[in-house]
Amino acid sequence: MKKTSIGILSLIMVVLTVVLGSFALTGCGKNEDDNLYVGLECAYPPFNFTQTSSGNGAVKIEGSEGWANGYDVMIAKRVAEGLGKNLVIRKIEWDGLLPGVTSGHLDLVIAGMSPTDERRQSIDFSDSYYDCSLVIVVRADGKYASAKSLADFSGATIVAQSGTFHDTALKAECGNYGITRATPMESFPAMTAALKAKAVDGYVAEDPGAKADCAANPELTYIRLKNNDTGFKTGVGDAVIAIGMAKNSPLKDGINRILAGISDEERLAMMNEAVELATGNSNSKTGFFEKVASILKNYYGWILKGVGYTVLVAIIGTAAGLFIGVLVGVFRTTEKPKNKNAAFLRKIADFLLSAYIEIFRGTPMMVQAMVIFWGFALLNDGNTMNVTLAGLIIVSVNTGAYMAEIVRGGIISVDKGQFEGAEAIGMTHFQTMTNVVLPQALRNIMPSVANEFVINIKDTSVLNVIRFTELFFYAKSIVYNTYATFETYLIVAVIYFVLTFSITRVLRLAETKMDGKENYRIMGSQNMDAESIVKENKILGGNENA
Repeated sequence: MKKTSIGILSLIMVVLTVVLGSFALTGCGKNEDDNLYVGLECAYPPFNFTQTSSGNGAVKIEGSEGWANGYDVMIAKRVAEGLGKNLVIRKIEWDGLLPGVTSGHLDLVIAGMSPTDERRQSIDFSDSYYDCSLVIVVRADGKYASAKSLADFSGATIVAQSGTFHDTALKAECGNYGITRATPMESFPAMTAALKAKAVDGYVAEDPGAKADCAANPELTYIRLKNNDTGFKTGVGDAVIAIGMAKNSPLKDGINRILAGISDEERLAMMNEAVELATGNSNSKTGFFEKVASILKNYYGWILKGVGYTVLVAIIGTAAGLFIGVLVGVFRTTEKPKNKNAAFLRKIADFLLSAYIEIFRGTPMMVQAMVIFWGFALLNDGNTMNVTLAGLIIVSVNTGAYMAEIVRGGIISVDKGQFEGAEAIGMTHFQTMTNVVLPQALRNIMPSVANEFVINIKDTSVLNVIRFTELFFYAKSIVYNTYATFETYLIVAVIYFVLTFSITRVLRLAETKMDGKENYRIMGSQNMDAESIVKENKILGGNENA
């Protein structure tokens, strides 16, 4: 068992050194002058979405297998061409767009974003590149399909996307018309799924997005509401879409000139094309099994790559976390030094380690990802670390905080008599830990290590907020492309189950290996034959004739 435990720790150290070293050499540098870095979700059709090929003028997404297309991408191409720059698309979750601009990681946000007063406090905006109006998407066979005004939605439950002026407008009006405002949701596919499941009666959207969603889902329709007493009242600038950029950006004047050169007719034609492209991948008229088969056939490459990155980060993150946990756990279980200066330093180190454990156990991993990734970019003038390296660091330090307490508990579980026995035969604390305590502690904590491994496989999904392309990241892209929400997430759920089940079986075998043989003979026992005694004496360095 001792050899097995030491071998596991040695393997962890080697793997971490090689993997982390390789990623450290591939970080993202500062934005180059000849590139225009544009951030968008690639998940808001027809404004922006992800596709599997470069067809129809799509642009490659940096660090991803997908290609970006849509109305926003068309505008971005015109802007980049007018500025004489090379367009680089960075796919970022909605909540990460503003930090991306303020940190310098992005030059522009072209993501169907409205220039609200709140956002203007953080970034600047260009002139409008699309004017829109709010509508309510409902079920075509529902009681609200014939509604003409907000008054007709009395008693209805309506939802809007979180962090948008859609929700602000809904909140302002729902109390006046007896409308129940549901808890805002993260994305339009989520709201579509909720509407189709009759969890809500409708959701607020802009007319192009509603048109695309209803084209992909024939069972849905949308209600146009006039911006007067019968509809939503939006603030100045809320019902338009503009390009976001850093405060006092030198690009603003040039962008406005480019936008002024795009006529209303061109913009309408571009939007109609985007709507057609956005709905071209939908398979709403097919059955359940046909949708599943189509998803697996068309997107298996994305799924396999997502699985690969998910498993990679889970393995390395758990291994690194265990290594951190062993170091911290061993340190916190050492005896307090008798020297006053050493005792004082030990007290400070113990405080810092306790703070590390409490902070990373007490805050969500998603928040940690946002702070570490965007904080690094902010402090380094837009120079970001490699996304995969960032994901590994985040998972590792988070896991290490939990592992530290797990390891400490494993060490404490070892009988104190073994510490005393080791001390009695002259073993140092280090020798006691490596030869007596840790092998037993590691065996005792293996079930907890397995649990952390399983948790990390699932929790890698939160890393999509920093552009990490794991399984859930690709799953969301597939949903936005196909509008097959239930089918896609069912496939992903099965994959997660297979991964976690397989991992638990493998680690259970490791536990069995560490347990050793069920039947063994104690060396030096009277039941040993002469040949075995000779072999034992050779091992111990004694006399064969003893």
